[in-house]
Amino acid sequence: MPNTILFPVVRAMLASDIPAVMRIQAECYPPSMLESEDVFRARLALTPATCWIWSRAPDSADAYLFSYPSSKDLVTPLGAQFKLAATPDCLYLHDLAVAPAARGKRAANVLVAAALAHARSAGLNWSALVSVQQSQSFWGTLGYQATDGLPSQARENLASYQVSADQPDAVYMLQQLG
Repeated sequence: MPNTILFPVVRAMLASDIPAVMRIQAECYPPSMLESEDVFRARLALTPATCWIWSRAPDSADAYLFSYPSSKDLVTPLGAQFKLAATPDCLYLHDLAVAPAARGKRAANVLVAAALAHARSAGLNWSALVSVQQSQSFWGTLGYQATDGLPSQARENLASYQVSADQPDAVYMLQQLG
């Protein structure tokens, strides 16, 4: 019997996926939150083992997740390059987006499950993220909790995710693994 791949599927992100990632990003975020193609390519090159695609069909990308090994209570500013921790204790989920046509199919849940399985297998004790666009309740269903008490540099970096000063919604969230 030939090997058959059943879709949908989670797979490693490839450089050839970046145009689709750029399209999905533009469909999901306001212009002030869009990151450049060069930044996406550099992130994928730095940590390909922690960047994933969810697809409903061969040669497609319907959702993506960029993450990287980091340290708890560090926040990468929006649009900045990832800096890998020398001794990571945390998998930082930087960007998760699902194309509107793929919503309701649990793509985000599957991508996060893949990331957390990777983090656990790598011996990381934490996972962290910045919740934006009123997504805090979604992240809460996956085990993340809002947390305060970030160091001043992390608080400054967190502010880079605010779409408007009068409606702050960027929230640092953390989950202990294991």
